[in-house]
Amino acid sequence: MDSSPIGTNGAARHVSENRRYWDSMAAQWVGMGEQAWVQAEPTWGVWGVPNAHYPLLPQPYDAGALDGIDAVELGCGTGYVSRWMERLGARVVGIDNSAAQLATARRLAARHGSAVAFVHGDAEAVAMPDGSFDLAISEYGAAIWCDPHVWVPEAHRLLRPGGRLVFLGNHPLVMCCAPLDGAVCDDRLHRPWFGMHELDWTAVAVDPGGIEFNLPTSGWLALFRDTGFEVEDHREVQAPDGDPDDDDENRFFASRNWARRWPSEQVWWLRKR
Repeated sequence: MDSSPIGTNGAARHVSENRRYWDSMAAQWVGMGEQAWVQAEPTWGVWGVPNAHYPLLPQPYDAGALDGIDAVELGCGTGYVSRWMERLGARVVGIDNSAAQLATARRLAARHGSAVAFVHGDAEAVAMPDGSFDLAISEYGAAIWCDPHVWVPEAHRLLRPGGRLVFLGNHPLVMCCAPLDGAVCDDRLHRPWFGMHELDWTAVAVDPGGIEFNLPTSGWLALFRDTGFEVEDHREVQAPDGDPDDDDENRFFASRNWARRWPSEQVWWLRKR
């Protein structure tokens, strides 16, 4: 259960804090969103790995692959993943906690003639009936910014029997190796593996941010089992080779050199029993 303190608007503190954080920085993501809306095929995570390597969406990525599918993106940001699903034929709803992010998503939808329904809301408490969707997806979004003990059961509720949940987020190891001051992760363990849950970046010295969540791998597996999901696959993402003259290129929380040696991201593919 969510044990986070209650914020001033009645929501859990992390919900209101993350809304404030993403509203304040939404302008920084407009350009990336504009590019992603028009790219030919999906790429995933901070390293831009091709869908062929980590197929969160059907591969090959062909029109019609999601015909007849009702899909929801939990924490959609600027909405490009929702658009990618729509191009495969899905009927799509995108949920996001940030009104400023959704303003970009709606502007881009109008520009590109998209029918995606973008909804301002909390992925931990979606105002839609049980069994509304066949597919739920999150690339970061709910996958790291929502409490997994709340949003994973909520995704299960939203899915029809046999429906699938696919999500990509930070690997728990990268959280253990992130210095407590918020600096880029290194090759030391700075926090315990066991008991990992809430990671509050709001007051760190380096690049303060919002409130994230993660679990040790056994914790994810127990949560999926207890919620009623079967694990279809799990992948640990390795950063691709980059510029040999810039091997320490940083992507938010990890350098490419670090993420070539250890997993900085993970992907889960689940099916509702």
